[in-house]
Amino acid sequence: MIYPTIKELYLNSIKSFAKRPVSSLFNGESLSYEQFGERVRQMVDIFRKAGMTKGDKVALLSSNMPNWSVCYFATVISGMVIVPILPDFSADAISGILEHSESKALFVSDKLYAKVPKSAVSRMNVVVRAVNLAVIAHKDWSLERELAVTADPIPGDLAAIIYTSGTTSSPKGVMLSHKALCTQLHFVLNTMEANPDDVFLSILPLSHTYECSLGMLYPFMRGASVVYLGVPPTATSLLPALKQVRPTFMLSVPLIVEKLYARQVLGKFTGNKLLKMIYKIRFVRRLLHRVAGAKLYSTFGGRLKFFGIGGAKLNGPTEKFLREARFPYSIGYGLTETAPLLAAAVHPDTCLQSTGHILDGIQMRLSNVNPETGVGGIEVKTPCIMNGYFKNPEADQEAFTPDGWFRTKDMGVLDKKGRLFIRGRLNNMIVGSNGENIYPEEIESVLNTHSLVTESVVIQEKDKLVALVYFQDLKQELRDHMNEVYADIMQFVNERVSKISRITKVYEQQEEFEKTPTLKIKRYLYTNFKNNKKRAAS
Repeated sequence: MIYPTIKELYLNSIKSFAKRPVSSLFNGESLSYEQFGERVRQMVDIFRKAGMTKGDKVALLSSNMPNWSVCYFATVISGMVIVPILPDFSADAISGILEHSESKALFVSDKLYAKVPKSAVSRMNVVVRAVNLAVIAHKDWSLERELAVTADPIPGDLAAIIYTSGTTSSPKGVMLSHKALCTQLHFVLNTMEANPDDVFLSILPLSHTYECSLGMLYPFMRGASVVYLGVPPTATSLLPALKQVRPTFMLSVPLIVEKLYARQVLGKFTGNKLLKMIYKIRFVRRLLHRVAGAKLYSTFGGRLKFFGIGGAKLNGPTEKFLREARFPYSIGYGLTETAPLLAAAVHPDTCLQSTGHILDGIQMRLSNVNPETGVGGIEVKTPCIMNGYFKNPEADQEAFTPDGWFRTKDMGVLDKKGRLFIRGRLNNMIVGSNGENIYPEEIESVLNTHSLVTESVVIQEKDKLVALVYFQDLKQELRDHMNEVYADIMQFVNERVSKISRITKVYEQQEEFEKTPTLKIKRYLYTNFKNNKKRAAS
Protein backbone atom coordinates (compact mmCIF):
# COMPACT_ATOMS: atom_id res chain seq x y z
CA MET A 1 0.00 0.00 0.00
CA ILE A 2 1.23 3.50 -0.87
CA TYR A 3 -0.13 6.10 1.54
CA PRO A 4 -1.56 9.14 -0.30
CA THR A 5 0.03 11.60 2.16
CA ILE A 6 2.23 11.63 5.24
CA LYS A 7 -0.90 12.37 7.32
CA GLU A 8 -2.50 8.98 6.59
CA LEU A 9 0.80 7.28 7.33
CA TYR A 10 1.09 9.16 10.61
CA LEU A 11 -2.46 8.44 11.77
CA ASN A 12 -2.12 4.73 11.01
CA SER A 13 1.13 4.35 12.96
CA ILE A 14 -0.09 6.34 15.98
CA LYS A 15 -3.15 4.09 16.18
CA SER A 16 -1.56 0.74 15.28
CA PHE A 17 1.56 1.00 17.45
CA ALA A 18 0.28 3.24 20.28
CA LYS A 19 2.02 1.50 23.18
CA ARG A 20 5.25 0.62 21.37
CA PRO A 21 8.42 2.76 21.61
CA VAL A 22 8.88 5.17 18.69
CA SER A 23 12.02 7.14 19.51
CA SER A 24 14.49 7.93 22.23
CA LEU A 25 17.70 9.82 22.91
CA PHE A 26 20.56 7.53 23.93
CA ASN A 27 20.68 7.63 27.74
CA GLY A 28 17.82 10.14 27.59
CA GLU A 29 14.05 10.37 27.19
CA SER A 30 11.98 7.73 25.40
CA LEU A 31 8.57 8.14 23.76
CA SER A 32 5.83 5.70 22.79
CA TYR A 33 3.84 6.31 19.62
CA GLU A 34 0.94 7.46 21.82
CA GLN A 35 3.11 9.97 23.71
CA PHE A 36 4.59 11.09 20.41
CA GLY A 37 1.07 11.81 19.15
CA GLU A 38 0.34 13.93 22.22
CA ARG A 39 3.42 16.06 21.53
CA VAL A 40 2.44 16.46 17.89
CA ARG A 41 -0.96 17.77 19.01
CA GLN A 42 0.86 20.20 21.33
CA MET A 43 2.91 21.50 18.41
CA VAL A 44 -0.16 21.79 16.17
CA ASP A 45 -1.84 23.90 18.87
CA ILE A 46 1.20 26.19 18.95
CA PHE A 47 1.00 26.62 15.19
CA ARG A 48 -2.72 27.40 15.47
CA LYS A 49 -2.17 30.09 18.08
CA ALA A 50 0.54 31.60 15.88
CA GLY A 51 -1.91 31.94 12.99
CA MET A 52 -0.07 29.45 10.74
CA THR A 53 -2.04 28.23 7.72
CA LYS A 54 -1.77 25.54 5.07
CA GLY A 55 1.25 26.09 2.83
CA ASP A 56 3.20 28.13 5.40
CA LYS A 57 6.87 27.19 5.87
CA VAL A 58 8.27 25.93 9.19
CA ALA A 59 12.06 25.95 9.57
CA LEU A 60 13.58 23.11 11.58
CA LEU A 61 17.08 23.80 12.95
CA SER A 62 18.07 21.20 15.49
CA SER A 63 20.33 18.28 16.22
CA ASN A 64 18.73 14.82 16.19
CA MET A 65 16.24 14.20 18.99
CA PRO A 66 12.69 12.81 19.34
CA ASN A 67 11.20 16.33 19.19
CA TRP A 68 12.79 16.83 15.74
CA SER A 69 10.37 14.23 14.41
CA VAL A 70 7.53 15.73 16.45
CA CYS A 71 7.98 19.08 14.70
CA TYR A 72 8.30 17.40 11.29
CA PHE A 73 5.02 15.48 11.60
CA ALA A 74 3.11 18.35 13.24
CA THR A 75 4.04 20.52 10.26
CA VAL A 76 3.34 18.19 7.37
CA ILE A 77 0.10 16.63 8.68
CA SER A 78 -1.24 20.20 9.03
CA GLY A 79 -0.65 20.92 5.35
CA MET A 80 2.33 23.14 6.07
CA VAL A 81 5.83 22.76 4.63
CA ILE A 82 8.82 21.66 6.70
CA VAL A 83 12.20 23.27 5.96
CA PRO A 84 14.93 21.18 7.66
CA ILE A 85 18.23 23.06 7.94
CA LEU A 86 21.53 21.23 8.34
CA PRO A 87 23.05 22.09 11.75
CA ASP A 88 26.52 22.54 10.25
CA PHE A 89 25.42 25.37 7.97
CA SER A 90 27.04 28.71 8.78
CA ALA A 91 25.09 31.53 10.41
CA ASP A 92 25.02 33.36 7.08
CA ALA A 93 23.68 30.29 5.26
CA ILE A 94 21.01 29.76 7.92
CA SER A 95 19.96 33.40 7.69
CA GLY A 96 19.79 33.14 3.91
CA ILE A 97 17.68 29.97 4.00
CA LEU A 98 15.24 31.40 6.54
CA GLU A 99 14.70 34.40 4.28
CA HIS A 100 14.68 32.53 0.95
CA SER A 101 12.27 29.84 2.20
CA GLU A 102 9.86 32.47 3.54
CA SER A 103 9.65 30.55 6.81
CA LYS A 104 7.07 31.88 9.28
CA ALA A 105 7.95 29.60 12.20
CA LEU A 106 11.20 28.26 13.62
CA PHE A 107 11.86 25.15 15.70
CA VAL A 108 15.39 25.39 17.11
CA SER A 109 17.72 23.67 19.57
CA ASP A 110 19.50 25.72 22.24
CA LYS A 111 23.02 25.35 20.82
CA LEU A 112 21.96 26.43 17.33
CA TYR A 113 19.80 29.37 18.40
CA ALA A 114 22.92 31.55 18.56
CA LYS A 115 23.31 31.11 14.79
CA VAL A 116 19.92 32.68 14.11
CA PRO A 117 20.04 36.47 13.60
CA LYS A 118 17.66 38.61 15.67
CA SER A 119 16.18 40.05 12.47
CA ALA A 120 15.09 36.54 11.43
CA VAL A 121 13.55 35.86 14.84
CA SER A 122 11.57 39.09 14.66
CA ARG A 123 10.02 38.01 11.33
CA MET A 124 8.71 34.72 12.74
CA ASN A 125 5.12 34.15 13.84
CA VAL A 126 6.54 31.80 16.47
CA VAL A 127 9.88 30.36 17.62
CA VAL A 128 9.80 27.06 19.54
CA ARG A 129 12.54 25.58 21.72
CA ALA A 130 13.38 22.02 20.64
CA VAL A 131 14.18 20.49 24.00
CA ASN A 132 10.77 21.08 25.62
CA LEU A 133 8.49 22.61 22.93
CA ALA A 134 8.39 25.90 24.86
CA VAL A 135 7.62 29.07 22.92
CA ILE A 136 10.65 31.40 22.89
CA ALA A 137 9.16 34.23 20.83
CA HIS A 138 5.90 34.95 19.07
CA LYS A 139 3.80 37.62 17.44
CA ASP A 140 0.13 38.25 18.33
CA TRP A 141 -1.59 34.96 19.23
CA SER A 142 -4.87 34.12 17.52
CA LEU A 143 -7.26 31.17 17.40
CA GLU A 144 -9.37 32.57 14.59
CA ARG A 145 -7.56 30.65 11.81
CA GLU A 146 -7.52 27.30 13.63
CA LEU A 147 -9.46 25.45 10.93
CA ALA A 148 -7.11 26.58 8.18
CA VAL A 149 -4.17 24.97 9.97
CA THR A 150 -5.74 21.54 10.01
CA ALA A 151 -6.63 21.52 6.31
CA ASP A 152 -5.73 18.06 5.04
CA PRO A 153 -2.81 17.84 2.61
CA ILE A 154 -3.38 16.14 -0.74
CA PRO A 155 -0.77 13.95 -2.53
CA GLY A 156 0.51 16.72 -4.80
CA ASP A 157 0.97 19.22 -1.96
CA LEU A 158 4.45 20.26 -0.97
CA ALA A 159 5.65 18.51 2.20
CA ALA A 160 9.27 19.63 2.48
CA ILE A 161 11.86 22.03 1.10
CA ILE A 162 15.32 20.60 1.69
CA TYR A 163 18.33 22.82 1.10
CA THR A 164 21.08 20.57 -0.17
CA SER A 165 24.49 20.78 1.44
CA GLY A 166 26.16 19.52 -1.70
CA THR A 167 29.78 19.86 -2.75
CA THR A 168 29.04 23.04 -4.68
CA SER A 169 28.98 26.45 -3.09
CA SER A 170 25.31 27.47 -3.37
CA PRO A 171 22.55 25.42 -1.65
CA LYS A 172 19.29 24.91 -3.54
CA GLY A 173 15.86 24.25 -2.02
CA VAL A 174 14.58 20.88 -3.22
CA MET A 175 10.76 20.70 -3.14
CA LEU A 176 9.40 17.25 -2.23
CA SER A 177 5.68 16.44 -2.28
CA HIS A 178 3.70 14.06 -0.08
CA LYS A 179 3.36 11.75 -3.08
CA ALA A 180 7.12 11.69 -3.71
CA LEU A 181 7.94 10.84 -0.08
CA CYS A 182 5.18 8.25 0.35
CA THR A 183 6.10 6.50 -2.91
CA GLN A 184 9.74 6.49 -1.80
CA LEU A 185 8.76 4.72 1.42
CA HIS A 186 6.96 2.06 -0.64
CA PHE A 187 10.15 1.55 -2.68
CA VAL A 188 12.19 1.28 0.53
CA LEU A 189 9.79 -1.33 1.91
CA ASN A 190 10.40 -3.46 -1.19
CA THR A 191 14.15 -3.11 -0.58
CA MET A 192 14.50 -3.61 3.19
CA GLU A 193 11.75 -4.88 5.47
CA ALA A 194 11.61 -3.57 9.01
CA ASN A 195 9.02 -4.57 11.61
CA PRO A 196 7.91 -3.28 15.03
CA ASP A 197 10.61 -5.27 16.83
CA ASP A 198 13.42 -3.55 14.92
CA VAL A 199 15.61 -0.88 16.47
CA PHE A 200 17.34 1.79 14.37
CA LEU A 201 20.40 3.62 15.70
CA SER A 202 20.51 7.07 14.09
CA ILE A 203 23.94 8.72 13.67
CA LEU A 204 23.43 10.94 10.59
CA PRO A 205 21.68 14.36 10.54
CA LEU A 206 17.91 14.08 10.13
CA SER A 207 17.93 17.23 8.05
CA HIS A 208 19.49 15.22 5.22
CA THR A 209 16.99 13.32 3.03
CA TYR A 210 18.89 10.04 3.33
CA GLU A 211 18.43 9.81 7.10
CA CYS A 212 15.04 11.51 7.13
CA SER A 213 13.38 9.19 4.59
CA LEU A 214 15.09 5.88 5.39
CA GLY A 215 15.96 6.44 9.04
CA MET A 216 12.95 8.38 10.35
CA LEU A 217 9.86 8.20 8.09
CA TYR A 218 10.37 4.55 7.16
CA PRO A 219 10.72 3.08 10.68
CA PHE A 220 7.79 5.26 11.79
CA MET A 221 5.67 3.74 9.03
CA ARG A 222 6.68 0.23 10.10
CA GLY A 223 6.17 0.70 13.86
CA ALA A 224 9.88 0.32 14.62
CA SER A 225 11.83 2.44 17.10
CA VAL A 226 14.74 4.83 16.58
CA VAL A 227 17.47 5.67 19.07
CA TYR A 228 19.27 8.96 18.41
CA LEU A 229 22.93 9.08 19.36
CA GLY A 230 22.60 12.83 20.02
CA VAL A 231 26.30 13.61 19.48
CA PRO A 232 28.76 13.18 16.58
CA PRO A 233 29.54 9.48 15.93
CA THR A 234 33.07 9.19 17.29
CA ALA A 235 34.49 5.94 18.68
CA THR A 236 34.02 7.28 22.22
CA SER A 237 30.32 8.05 21.71
CA LEU A 238 29.36 5.25 19.32
CA LEU A 239 30.83 2.15 20.99
CA PRO A 240 28.82 2.42 24.25
CA ALA A 241 25.64 3.08 22.26
CA LEU A 242 26.20 0.03 20.05
CA LYS A 243 26.75 -2.15 23.09
CA GLN A 244 23.62 -0.94 24.87
CA VAL A 245 21.19 -0.37 21.97
CA ARG A 246 22.23 -3.42 19.90
CA PRO A 247 20.60 -2.02 16.74
CA THR A 248 19.12 -4.16 13.98
CA PHE A 249 19.21 -1.31 11.42
CA MET A 250 21.78 1.44 10.85
CA LEU A 251 22.55 3.96 8.12
CA SER A 252 26.04 5.32 7.57
CA VAL A 253 28.22 7.17 5.09
CA PRO A 254 31.44 5.82 3.51
CA LEU A 255 33.86 8.03 5.47
CA ILE A 256 32.79 6.54 8.82
CA VAL A 257 33.20 2.97 7.54
CA GLU A 258 36.45 3.74 5.71
CA LYS A 259 38.01 5.22 8.84
CA LEU A 260 36.89 2.19 10.84
CA TYR A 261 38.55 -0.14 8.32
CA ALA A 262 41.75 1.90 8.02
CA ARG A 263 42.31 2.20 11.77
CA GLN A 264 40.81 -0.92 13.28
CA VAL A 265 41.55 -3.47 10.56
CA LEU A 266 44.21 -2.37 8.09
CA GLY A 267 46.25 -0.60 10.75
CA LYS A 268 46.40 -3.72 12.95
CA PHE A 269 47.13 -6.16 10.12
CA THR A 270 49.92 -4.06 8.62
CA GLY A 271 51.42 -2.79 11.85
CA ASN A 272 54.72 -4.66 11.42
CA LYS A 273 56.65 -6.13 8.51
CA LEU A 274 55.78 -9.77 9.24
CA LEU A 275 52.04 -9.13 9.53
CA LYS A 276 52.15 -6.90 6.47
CA MET A 277 53.78 -9.69 4.45
CA ILE A 278 51.35 -12.36 5.68
CA TYR A 279 48.39 -10.04 5.03
CA LYS A 280 49.23 -9.97 1.31
CA ILE A 281 48.55 -13.72 1.02
CA ARG A 282 45.01 -13.98 -0.30
CA PHE A 283 43.64 -16.89 1.75
CA VAL A 284 45.32 -15.60 4.92
CA ARG A 285 43.84 -12.14 4.37
CA ARG A 286 40.38 -13.64 3.91
CA LEU A 287 40.74 -15.65 7.10
CA LEU A 288 41.87 -12.58 9.04
CA HIS A 289 38.97 -10.59 7.59
CA ARG A 290 36.53 -13.30 8.64
CA VAL A 291 37.82 -13.14 12.21
CA ALA A 292 37.78 -9.33 12.19
CA GLY A 293 34.27 -9.37 10.74
CA ALA A 294 32.93 -11.56 13.52
CA LYS A 295 34.46 -9.21 16.08
CA LEU A 296 33.07 -6.16 14.28
CA TYR A 297 29.57 -7.70 14.16
CA SER A 298 29.78 -8.33 17.89
CA THR A 299 30.93 -4.74 18.45
CA PHE A 300 27.78 -3.56 16.66
CA GLY A 301 25.69 -5.47 19.18
CA GLY A 302 25.33 -8.84 17.46
CA ARG A 303 21.80 -8.20 16.07
CA LEU A 304 22.54 -6.10 13.00
CA LYS A 305 20.67 -7.26 9.91
CA PHE A 306 20.86 -4.13 7.76
CA PHE A 307 23.76 -1.69 7.59
CA GLY A 308 23.12 0.81 4.81
CA ILE A 309 25.94 2.84 3.27
CA GLY A 310 25.09 5.81 1.04
CA GLY A 311 25.74 9.46 0.34
CA ALA A 312 28.98 8.84 -1.58
CA LYS A 313 30.98 6.00 -3.10
CA LEU A 314 32.57 3.45 -0.75
CA ASN A 315 36.19 2.74 -1.62
CA GLY A 316 37.09 -0.68 -3.01
CA PRO A 317 39.39 -2.06 -0.27
CA THR A 318 36.90 -1.18 2.48
CA GLU A 319 34.04 -2.85 0.62
CA LYS A 320 36.24 -5.88 -0.12
CA PHE A 321 36.88 -6.21 3.61
CA LEU A 322 33.14 -6.01 4.40
CA ARG A 323 32.40 -8.72 1.82
CA GLU A 324 35.14 -11.04 3.00
CA ALA A 325 34.16 -10.35 6.62
CA ARG A 326 30.55 -11.32 5.79
CA PHE A 327 29.35 -8.10 7.39
CA PRO A 328 25.67 -7.37 6.49
CA TYR A 329 26.30 -4.15 4.58
CA SER A 330 24.10 -2.78 1.78
CA ILE A 331 24.81 0.00 -0.71
CA GLY A 332 22.34 2.65 -1.81
CA TYR A 333 22.45 5.35 -4.47
CA GLY A 334 20.23 8.39 -4.70
CA LEU A 335 19.90 12.15 -4.49
CA THR A 336 17.93 14.65 -2.44
CA GLU A 337 16.00 15.48 -5.62
CA THR A 338 14.75 11.87 -5.85
CA ALA A 339 13.70 11.55 -2.17
CA PRO A 340 16.42 9.91 -2.29
CA LEU A 341 16.83 6.22 -3.23
CA LEU A 342 17.27 5.23 -6.89
CA ALA A 343 19.29 2.01 -6.76
CA ALA A 344 20.33 -0.49 -4.12
CA ALA A 345 22.48 -3.54 -3.56
CA VAL A 346 21.11 -5.27 -0.47
CA HIS A 347 22.99 -7.86 1.57
CA PRO A 348 23.79 -10.59 0.62
CA ASP A 349 23.28 -9.59 -3.04
CA THR A 350 26.05 -7.02 -3.21
CA CYS A 351 28.61 -6.73 -6.00
CA LEU A 352 32.00 -5.11 -5.42
CA GLN A 353 31.83 -1.36 -6.23
CA SER A 354 28.28 -1.54 -7.62
CA THR A 355 25.26 0.35 -6.28
CA GLY A 356 23.12 -2.55 -7.48
CA HIS A 357 20.00 -2.49 -9.61
CA ILE A 358 17.66 0.42 -10.23
CA LEU A 359 14.57 0.05 -8.03
CA ASP A 360 11.35 -1.29 -9.56
CA GLY A 361 9.18 1.63 -10.63
CA ILE A 362 12.15 3.82 -11.60
CA GLN A 363 13.54 4.25 -15.12
CA MET A 364 17.18 5.01 -15.86
CA ARG A 365 19.17 5.74 -19.01
CA LEU A 366 22.72 6.79 -19.84
CA SER A 367 23.37 9.85 -22.02
CA ASN A 368 26.43 10.71 -24.11
CA VAL A 369 27.86 7.23 -23.60
CA ASN A 370 31.57 6.82 -24.23
CA PRO A 371 31.74 3.98 -26.82
CA GLU A 372 35.02 2.69 -25.38
CA THR A 373 34.18 2.62 -21.68
CA GLY A 374 30.37 2.51 -21.70
CA VAL A 375 30.29 5.39 -19.20
CA GLY A 376 27.50 7.93 -19.59
CA GLY A 377 25.50 10.51 -17.69
CA ILE A 378 22.83 8.97 -15.45
CA GLU A 379 19.31 10.26 -16.14
CA VAL A 380 16.18 9.02 -14.38
CA LYS A 381 12.41 9.12 -14.33
CA THR A 382 10.85 8.43 -10.94
CA PRO A 383 7.53 9.15 -9.21
CA CYS A 384 9.68 10.33 -6.29
CA ILE A 385 11.12 13.24 -8.25
CA MET A 386 11.11 16.73 -6.74
CA ASN A 387 8.62 19.38 -7.81
CA GLY A 388 11.64 21.55 -8.65
CA TYR A 389 13.97 23.96 -6.87
CA PHE A 390 12.20 26.56 -4.76
CA LYS A 391 12.11 29.92 -6.56
CA ASN A 392 14.84 28.80 -8.97
CA PRO A 393 13.40 28.15 -12.45
CA GLU A 394 16.85 28.45 -14.07
CA ALA A 395 18.10 25.50 -12.01
CA ASP A 396 14.93 23.55 -12.89
CA GLN A 397 15.58 24.00 -16.58
CA GLU A 398 19.15 22.79 -16.20
CA ALA A 399 18.11 19.79 -14.08
CA PHE A 400 15.74 18.23 -16.62
CA THR A 401 16.14 17.15 -20.23
CA PRO A 402 13.68 18.48 -22.85
CA ASP A 403 11.82 15.13 -22.68
CA GLY A 404 11.48 15.23 -18.89
CA TRP A 405 14.31 13.06 -17.55
CA PHE A 406 16.20 14.23 -14.46
CA ARG A 407 19.92 14.75 -14.91
CA THR A 408 21.66 13.34 -11.83
CA LYS A 409 25.05 14.74 -12.96
CA ASP A 410 26.58 11.42 -11.95
CA MET A 411 28.52 9.32 -14.43
CA GLY A 412 27.98 5.57 -14.49
CA VAL A 413 28.09 2.33 -16.43
CA LEU A 414 25.86 -0.77 -16.46
CA ASP A 415 27.15 -4.35 -16.52
CA LYS A 416 25.49 -7.23 -18.37
CA LYS A 417 23.27 -7.97 -15.37
CA GLY A 418 21.96 -4.40 -15.26
CA ARG A 419 23.92 -3.43 -12.16
CA LEU A 420 24.96 0.21 -11.91
CA PHE A 421 28.53 1.30 -11.23
CA ILE A 422 29.09 4.98 -10.39
CA ARG A 423 32.27 6.45 -11.85
CA GLY A 424 32.05 9.97 -10.44
CA ARG A 425 30.35 13.34 -10.66
CA LEU A 426 30.15 15.00 -14.04
CA ASN A 427 31.23 18.31 -12.49
CA ASN A 428 34.29 16.64 -10.95
CA MET A 429 35.42 14.89 -14.13
CA ILE A 430 38.84 15.94 -15.41
CA VAL A 431 39.61 15.93 -19.11
CA GLY A 432 43.16 14.66 -19.69
CA SER A 433 45.69 16.11 -22.10
CA ASN A 434 44.62 13.63 -24.78
CA GLY A 435 40.90 14.15 -24.19
CA GLU A 436 40.42 11.17 -21.85
CA ASN A 437 37.77 11.37 -19.12
CA ILE A 438 39.37 10.96 -15.70
CA TYR A 439 37.28 10.47 -12.55
CA PRO A 440 39.20 11.81 -9.53
CA GLU A 441 37.01 9.91 -7.07
CA GLU A 442 38.44 6.62 -8.37
CA ILE A 443 42.02 7.79 -7.79
CA GLU A 444 41.12 9.14 -4.34
CA SER A 445 39.61 5.77 -3.50
CA VAL A 446 43.06 4.24 -3.99
CA LEU A 447 44.90 7.09 -2.27
CA ASN A 448 42.79 6.79 0.85
CA THR A 449 43.81 3.15 1.32
CA HIS A 450 47.47 4.12 1.81
CA SER A 451 48.32 3.53 5.46
CA LEU A 452 49.37 7.16 6.05
CA VAL A 453 46.61 8.95 4.12
CA THR A 454 43.48 10.03 5.97
CA GLU A 455 41.71 11.68 3.02
CA SER A 456 42.55 13.27 -0.30
CA VAL A 457 41.44 15.31 -3.28
CA VAL A 458 42.84 14.90 -6.80
CA ILE A 459 42.92 18.02 -8.98
CA GLN A 460 44.50 19.18 -12.21
CA GLU A 461 47.55 21.46 -12.22
CA LYS A 462 48.86 22.56 -15.63
CA ASP A 463 47.37 19.49 -17.36
CA LYS A 464 48.88 17.18 -14.73
CA LEU A 465 47.13 15.27 -11.94
CA VAL A 466 48.23 16.16 -8.42
CA ALA A 467 47.02 14.88 -5.07
CA LEU A 468 46.16 16.98 -2.03
CA VAL A 469 46.60 14.72 0.98
CA TYR A 470 45.67 15.16 4.63
CA PHE A 471 47.64 13.20 7.25
CA GLN A 472 45.83 13.03 10.57
CA ASP A 473 48.53 11.50 12.78
CA LEU A 474 51.85 11.56 10.98
CA LYS A 475 54.74 10.72 13.30
CA GLN A 476 57.65 13.13 13.56
CA GLU A 477 60.19 10.57 12.32
CA LEU A 478 58.24 10.41 9.07
CA ARG A 479 57.90 14.19 8.86
CA ASP A 480 61.68 14.35 8.83
CA HIS A 481 61.58 12.45 5.52
CA MET A 482 58.57 13.90 3.73
CA ASN A 483 60.00 13.53 0.22
CA GLU A 484 60.22 9.79 0.81
CA VAL A 485 56.65 9.75 2.11
CA TYR A 486 55.40 11.58 -0.98
CA ALA A 487 57.36 9.25 -3.27
CA ASP A 488 55.93 6.17 -1.53
CA ILE A 489 52.38 7.49 -1.90
CA MET A 490 52.90 8.25 -5.59
CA GLN A 491 54.31 4.78 -6.24
CA PHE A 492 51.49 3.15 -4.26
CA VAL A 493 48.82 4.95 -6.28
CA ASN A 494 50.41 4.78 -9.72
CA GLU A 495 50.87 1.02 -9.48
CA ARG A 496 47.13 0.63 -8.92
CA VAL A 497 45.54 3.03 -11.42
CA SER A 498 45.51 3.26 -15.20
CA LYS A 499 48.20 5.19 -17.03
CA ILE A 500 45.97 8.20 -17.65
CA SER A 501 45.09 8.39 -13.92
CA ARG A 502 48.62 8.53 -12.54
CA ILE A 503 49.49 11.44 -10.26
CA THR A 504 52.63 13.52 -10.78
CA LYS A 505 52.89 15.28 -7.44
CA VAL A 506 51.67 15.09 -3.85
CA TYR A 507 50.91 18.12 -1.68
CA GLU A 508 50.12 18.02 2.00
CA GLN A 509 46.80 19.56 2.96
CA GLN A 510 47.73 20.90 6.38
CA GLU A 511 44.18 21.27 7.67
CA GLU A 512 41.41 18.69 7.48
CA PHE A 513 39.28 19.10 4.36
CA GLU A 514 36.06 21.03 4.91
CA LYS A 515 33.05 18.76 4.52
CA THR A 516 29.31 18.74 4.10
CA PRO A 517 27.19 17.40 7.00
CA THR A 518 27.16 14.01 5.25
CA LEU A 519 30.97 14.02 5.31
CA LYS A 520 31.60 14.66 1.62
CA ILE A 521 34.52 16.97 0.90
CA LYS A 522 33.51 20.38 -0.45
CA ARG A 523 35.58 19.97 -3.59
CA TYR A 524 34.92 23.46 -4.95
CA LEU A 525 37.07 24.86 -2.14
CA TYR A 526 40.13 22.95 -3.37
CA THR A 527 39.92 22.69 -7.14
CA ASN A 528 41.27 26.22 -7.63
CA PHE A 529 44.87 25.41 -6.84
CA LYS A 530 46.17 28.97 -6.58
CA ASN A 531 43.55 30.01 -4.04
CA ASN A 532 44.37 27.27 -1.55
CA LYS A 533 47.69 28.05 0.12
CA LYS A 534 47.44 25.85 3.20
CA ARG A 535 49.66 23.16 1.70
CA ALA A 536 53.19 21.88 1.79
CA ALA A 537 54.58 20.76 -1.57
CA SER A 538 56.38 17.54 -2.36
